[in-house]
Amino acid sequence: MNKGGKLIIFSAPSGSGKTTIVRHLLDKFDGLAFSVSACTRKRREGEIDGRDYYFLDTDLFNEKIENNEFVEYEEVYPGNFYGTLKSEIDRLWDMGKHVLFDIDVEGGLNIKKQYMDKALSVFVKPASIEVLKERLHNRSTETPEQLEVRLNKAVSELRYENQFDCILINADLKMAFTEAETLVSNFTGLESKD
Repeated sequence: MNKGGKLIIFSAPSGSGKTTIVRHLLDKFDGLAFSVSACTRKRREGEIDGRDYYFLDTDLFNEKIENNEFVEYEEVYPGNFYGTLKSEIDRLWDMGKHVLFDIDVEGGLNIKKQYMDKALSVFVKPASIEVLKERLHNRSTETPEQLEVRLNKAVSELRYENQFDCILINADLKMAFTEAETLVSNFTGLESKD
């Protein structure tokens, strides 16, 4: 088992742009691979099991918890569990890749605590709460009640930003891409494709 890889953790409140930044980095660097999280929530239209998430029912998720198969997990929203399987990190390291995470704030901090210097934790911060609210509203993926839950969670998650190795402010997406590329290059030694 190759334990030489590194972990790059992008965490942020929902709607901060972390997924867009992570997708950009995967396009720019051959040596990165995306860590697919497991979850119990319903699959959204267009999502594919094993690519977007490993969609598990609650019983199977709980079984994996009991078998100590997760690096981290939590009930992110009532009834919706998310987690990172140890087997997923090992699978990507065995491929010779550095592992890239798009993960909630608590999950990101838990991974950082376990892997310490092998992990770089990046907090993606929205330009403002107003911008965050607008992004979440424009997604149109949640009911008004779900949107309110996400927004309240986002506000509380912003308090954790100083526990991360670095803060990336996503006010201008092009600048955020450039800063994220620099962080990855400096931490892994990888060079971007162009």
